Amino acid sequence: MGKARTLAEVYRHFGEVDAADTLYERVAVAISESDAALRAIEAAPARKRHPTVILAALHDLALAGRAPALAAAYAAGEAAAAIDTLLGMTDSVVAIAARRQPRTDETGRCAVLYPAIAEAARRAGANAVGLIDVGCSAGLNLNVDRVGLTYGNGQSLGDPSSPVRLSASIVGDRPLPTRAMPEVVARVGVDVDPVDVTDTDEARWLRACVWPDQRERAARLEAEIALAASAPPLLLRGDAVEVLPDAIAQVPADALPVVITTWALSKFPLESRLRFLHRLDEAATNRPVAWVSAEGVGVAPAIPTFGDRRASGHSIIGLAVFDHSTLRAEAIGRCWSRGNLLAWLADP
Repeated sequence: MGKARTLAEVYRHFGEVDAADTLYERVAVAISESDAALRAIEAAPARKRHPTVILAALHDLALAGRAPALAAAYAAGEAAAAIDTLLGMTDSVVAIAARRQPRTDETGRCAVLYPAIAEAARRAGANAVGLIDVGCSAGLNLNVDRVGLTYGNGQSLGDPSSPVRLSASIVGDRPLPTRAMPEVVARVGVDVDPVDVTDTDEARWLRACVWPDQRERAARLEAEIALAASAPPLLLRGDAVEVLPDAIAQVPADALPVVITTWALSKFPLESRLRFLHRLDEAATNRPVAWVSAEGVGVAPAIPTFGDRRASGHSIIGLAVFDHSTLRAEAIGRCWSRGNLLAWLADP
């Protein structure tokens, strides 16, 4: 009973705080008040009982056509069928939750990445780049040069004809650099569990992680999946520190490898983050290598922090260029809300 009450509190908090004013608020609160639903969830491994996983597993069943009543209820904005599906298909929900993890793969981060990658190429004197996304999931952000970006100050970057359109707000008066990103000649994703968007089940799970009433977000994800599927990246499975040399080797010798981390290093212990930095340094023995990061304050080793405090609610945009024995590392901006707001602070 103690566990059930604790789980009930988790679901109620998720509904009333994290999912406030959405369909999932009603679903999560209803689950928190149902002893039968909570017992069903406890059949899942302890680390897979969180609402983001269980609700996505239910949504996956609806999208797959295995829970038509739930699909109809979600389309109508109704929540009651979620508990019926959970109780009637407990084994299926648990099986999906046990093998999956929540995904937030949208290319919203591209608004931060595009100017930073272009700046990395400028500083390294590169006419072509190879992108390596660490913690890539489905690798959607590897298409950073193929999306259209508009900013709150009227600037635009990227491909204006792209079916994927993204926007971000600018904090402060300093404009973004207007230079275009050079040609991208390699796209490599590294993840312990990468997602292949050309696989029907994998792509459906990405869709399942979008809340049913977030229709605009779902439509954008559809465009992102189609864009990625039109030219799938190379996905390498494994620990980033160990796989990084192989990933960099995939970039042609006449192009600049640009390693990207966006809120990925916080999952690594400090020792692994330092080894990651060492791997980048090793890779630069015979060629320049750049690293573009958007990480919490103090998370990315060697990247200055403007003196900002940890857990301050924003992230630091970092740029490091490794060239033989030389490392030039700089904080070039701040960003908030996973890249939806950014302040560009690098000198011209």
